[in-house]
Amino acid sequence: MTPAGGPRSLLVIGGTGFFGKSILDAFRRGLLAPWGISRVIVAARNPDHFRSAHPELVSEAVEFATLDITKATELPSADFIIHAANTSDARRYAQDPLAERATIIDAAANFARLAARANRHVRIVYTSSGAVYGQQPAAIERIDEDYRPVDLCELAPYKRDYAEAKALAEREIARLGDQGLNVSVARCFAFVGRYLPLDQHFAVGNFLANGMAGREVVVNADREVIRSYLYADDLVEWLTTIAAAASPACPIYNVGSDHAIAVDDVAARIAHLYDTTVRLAPRKNLLADRYVPSVDRARHQLGLAIRYDIDAALAATARQLGDCQLVAKDISGRSSDLSKWAIQR
Repeated sequence: MTPAGGPRSLLVIGGTGFFGKSILDAFRRGLLAPWGISRVIVAARNPDHFRSAHPELVSEAVEFATLDITKATELPSADFIIHAANTSDARRYAQDPLAERATIIDAAANFARLAARANRHVRIVYTSSGAVYGQQPAAIERIDEDYRPVDLCELAPYKRDYAEAKALAEREIARLGDQGLNVSVARCFAFVGRYLPLDQHFAVGNFLANGMAGREVVVNADREVIRSYLYADDLVEWLTTIAAAASPACPIYNVGSDHAIAVDDVAARIAHLYDTTVRLAPRKNLLADRYVPSVDRARHQLGLAIRYDIDAALAATARQLGDCQLVAKDISGRSSDLSKWAIQR
């Protein structure tokens, strides 16, 4: 989709996390040109640290705004907004779930207040999560946007608080549509790419960290874990397309891959890339942990496609990490402490 008129601007709220970095990486390589985006505004709490840590993502076409979306009193003007201002570190949710829940809801509510005063032609996408569906039933191979969880009480408390907070945040965004703004919601699943944290709860990130350090790749799961992974470049294309498709009806789209794969298999593929071995924890639970979206709505309504299969995505990520200023030994001592997070989504 190429918009009519002149150049466009994109505001990324929470622009220093995995999503924000992936968007800036795509922007510097010209991947946002189909939408006419020639300027990106990064809104974050500490942009100075980001500028020094990631100079490869900084250019004259990238502006920075110091902004805490829970407290901000105005938004920079832009043609597109991608709201991605949430922590990706599950440890914070586990340690203080009520505080994190409040942060998600407050951020969405304040954003909605500010956006209501914004340019009426702005197109907005809010990045929610597949967590709003709760635990995926074993009988459902791919979960779609119309699924409604029966009960979130079966989730661990911090997961339940996160899921409920995201659902409430979605409602704040939908109310903007009721006011005539063009809004949309992206329910995001699992991803892989150069800027995925290697020292948090992401299984693929942990596996890559082990492989880069020459250690065995460890899967700490007491059951079969089924996931799917969308590559960062696909993620950026999907989010921008969903933003462009925003409307007062507030369409909701799953964002992820529908190509299911066992995490054991992902670990084996990464071990192969780094010529190391895999170690699996004993399986004690017969019930599989499945987290795989249906993306038929995005595919059929927006023409979106998955351009990178899992092998291409892992190979591209490994190649890019080799180009980074990342030293494997800096993270090698953390893997044992992080192992219990390896299968969390």
